[in-house]
Amino acid sequence: QVQLVESGGDLVQTGGSLRLSCAASASIIGFNTMAWYRQPPGKERELITAVTRGTDTYYTSDVWGRFTISIDNVKNMLYLQMNSLKPEDTAMYYCAAFLTESDYISDFGSWGQGTQVTVSS
Repeated sequence: QVQLVESGGDLVQTGGSLRLSCAASASIIGFNTMAWYRQPPGKERELITAVTRGTDTYYTSDVWGRFTISIDNVKNMLYLQMNSLKPEDTAMYYCAAFLTESDYISDFGSWGQGTQVTVSS
């Protein structure tokens, strides 16, 4: 299991930007998929973006065009650039790493502790 630690969450105004970071304790090259999830207050955790095999990216319609996922295999880091933030983006944001596609589908992976993003209107 790899340890993941998120950082970069903050309070920002509508329209602002943030860059979240996820530091892994070991090499992430062997992970099939790395992803960002979020859990808004009072709601279920949801997938927002993922990168598979280091190059294939996926975004939900809620964040497409505003958020960008990126990965640095040398530094063992995962990033989430968030632009044009909206109040509905307010949530705890988590990064996750999955060794296989099956693990990704079943949410069986390594998870960070989360970082809070709050967008004020």
